[in-house]
Amino acid sequence: YAAAQATLSFSPATFGQDIHSWPTGVGIQATDEFQILGRALKPVRDDVVIASKVVSAVGPGPNDRGGSRYHIMREAERSLRRLDTDRIDVYLLHAYDTETPLEEQFRALDDLIRDGKVRYAGVCNYQSWQVDRALWTQSRINASPLVVVQNPYSLLDRSLEREMFPLVRDAGLGLMAYSPLAVGLLSGAYRRGEPAPAGSLWATRPPERLSTTLHGRVGDTIEVVRTVAGRHGVSMAQVALQWVLSRPEVTVAISGADSDAQMAENLGALTLRLTDEDLAELEAVSALENRSVT
Repeated sequence: YAAAQATLSFSPATFGQDIHSWPTGVGIQATDEFQILGRALKPVRDDVVIASKVVSAVGPGPNDRGGSRYHIMREAERSLRRLDTDRIDVYLLHAYDTETPLEEQFRALDDLIRDGKVRYAGVCNYQSWQVDRALWTQSRINASPLVVVQNPYSLLDRSLEREMFPLVRDAGLGLMAYSPLAVGLLSGAYRRGEPAPAGSLWATRPPERLSTTLHGRVGDTIEVVRTVAGRHGVSMAQVALQWVLSRPEVTVAISGADSDAQMAENLGALTLRLTDEDLAELEAVSALENRSVT
């Protein structure tokens, strides 16, 4: 909620700095957040891309979750009202629903697209074989095809490179990379042998979990990011974000911000240029066998 309020005051200043995509979510506070975001973006609505998701639970009832036609259609209408807009630019299935036929899910998305309420369809947290099956299903029923996949990707979780990267290249899909800072581990707030800062996400977890996570290659990667950041006089978050954005398969990097200062810091990643030496060091330390921490 605080982040949405910050967006209300900050967002008009961002549009001259290549920030044109605003993701929305679902949850207990989603109504307030949607309304705040809708007010902030209304003056520049035609210049931004609004993405929203469906499938996750929004209540206790049987129709309050999943990829049923009822749930997809109802939540799209609710999002449009909350945002006070006439369309959602990208509507994503938030997870792979094994209980609802893909035909039903993608027919519902196609109908929303044909009605002009949604521009494009996407999926989130799908494995590569699930994306392939979704594309096949859409082709078979002559539905509007997917345009984007949203999955976690960072220097500490490069698993997408095995199968998803080749798939999105071959299919011509966009890729929205979320958790580019690996749940804050690449933000600069955490060091080996030191407790998590008070109020941080990792401070809410058992201390030994952070210690174990920072052991080995994960901790080594964090220290290399720290070194590269010091070399350029920028933050670790900016290095981590720019590395993700430098991947040709990545279309958008999604990074949260709780304040104007954090959003301004994120924007700084756009002007950072990593050298060949930087990229070589980051490549050498961040291997695919690193365990995902997202």
